[in-house]
Amino acid sequence: MVSVDHVAHRILTYIPYVLVLIDMRYEGVTCGRDGSVDNHIEMGKKLLAAGQLADALSHFHAAVDGDPKNYMAYYRRATVFLAMGKSKSALPDLSRLKSNPSDKEEREAQSQLTSSDEIQRLVALARSSYSSQDYMTAAAQLDTIIETCVWDVTSREMRAECFIQMGEMGKAVSDLKATSKLKSDNTQAFYKLSTIYYNLGDHEMSLNEVRECLKLDPDHKQCYSHYKQVKKLNKQIQSAEALIQEQRYEDAVSKYEAVVKTEPKVLHFSLLAKERICHQGSRAIPVCSEVLQSDQENVNVLKDRAEAYIQEEQYEEAIKDYETAAKHSENDRQIKEGLDKAQRLLKQSQRRDYYKILGVKRNAQKKEIIKAYRKLAQQWHPDNFQDPEEKKRAEKKFIDIAQAKEVLTDPEMRTKFDHGEDPMDPESQQGHHQHFRGGFQSGYQGFNPFGSGPFNFKFNFN
Repeated sequence: MVSVDHVAHRILTYIPYVLVLIDMRYEGVTCGRDGSVDNHIEMGKKLLAAGQLADALSHFHAAVDGDPKNYMAYYRRATVFLAMGKSKSALPDLSRLKSNPSDKEEREAQSQLTSSDEIQRLVALARSSYSSQDYMTAAAQLDTIIETCVWDVTSREMRAECFIQMGEMGKAVSDLKATSKLKSDNTQAFYKLSTIYYNLGDHEMSLNEVRECLKLDPDHKQCYSHYKQVKKLNKQIQSAEALIQEQRYEDAVSKYEAVVKTEPKVLHFSLLAKERICHQGSRAIPVCSEVLQSDQENVNVLKDRAEAYIQEEQYEEAIKDYETAAKHSENDRQIKEGLDKAQRLLKQSQRRDYYKILGVKRNAQKKEIIKAYRKLAQQWHPDNFQDPEEKKRAEKKFIDIAQAKEVLTDPEMRTKFDHGEDPMDPESQQGHHQHFRGGFQSGYQGFNPFGSGPFNFKFNFN
């Protein structure tokens, strides 16, 4: 038995061909009709275009009541009924259009109905293509149908599914948004929109769409289940970003690790979490490397890993990452500065490294530096050695330790050193006052190891 929906849909596809002649018949002609009918039709069309179906229907009701022979009013009212999913209500209006020509122009329009067989053929072909999973062909066939039957929700829904299968999510979103307006209480459209945004990594838009679904039906099982997942993930990401703003980086890393556990399957979220961990965390190098396996041209991650390599004193690796990043972002000043810094530090590492002398990391705090200095200064104090050769070696080591402490506890000198300059190297400074020229100068924290007479070191470990 043929359903009402099928009959209504079949009749509806005939009607657009009738409309051109009907419009021609009524255009500029108000004789014998109440002028307000035209106003109702125009207002109804505007409201229909805006997706305000109930208000549009009221105006088309008024147009039909004002002029029962106005076939345009019947057609417009039928399209709203169908958009609202009320096929039974649409059928009488559509049947009237199909079977009741009233004058010459409408009989001429009736003769055009045979052309609508092409639309019906395309509908059948599109369904067949879709069933055969030939989504590209189905989408092309549906394009033609929708050009004629603009308000056909079924065709738009099918085309949206084709776009999803083809990976063209932007187009799918456009069709689904249209169906959410054309068909009242279209919870499924909002659910699909939410899942698309979620899989694209847009947790905020996903949350907005699933909330629209729950407004229409608070008990919708799919939407409620999805809502709980998106809400949890959204909260974790927002909390992590807030912690970053507060410079609580390790706490932020923990939150992003929780994000990966909450949603391990959606690549966009795991990559987002790993990018942020790479930028902030102590495990930057392995995490950045993991991200780059999936996205080799990610400039931000390349820069983050390069900086992490610098902290680990792997300067050649840092140079490689900055050079790779530069290929994909030629005008990035941060890359240029980072590359220059890595190259200077590589050159510097082949000479004296004050961090290595004290055995501290490049990001060591002043407390750590002074603590390391005290320990090494006591260990290599020349008074601890009696053998002339050992004493001579200790003197050199002791000077290096003292120089390292001076450079690394002075913010200005440390900054210069971190950028590849050696504040104690005459070649590097060229005219800069040297603190060590033939021995320790005054102001060196109360000690002068190379004064006259036997060694008698007295100093304060500041």
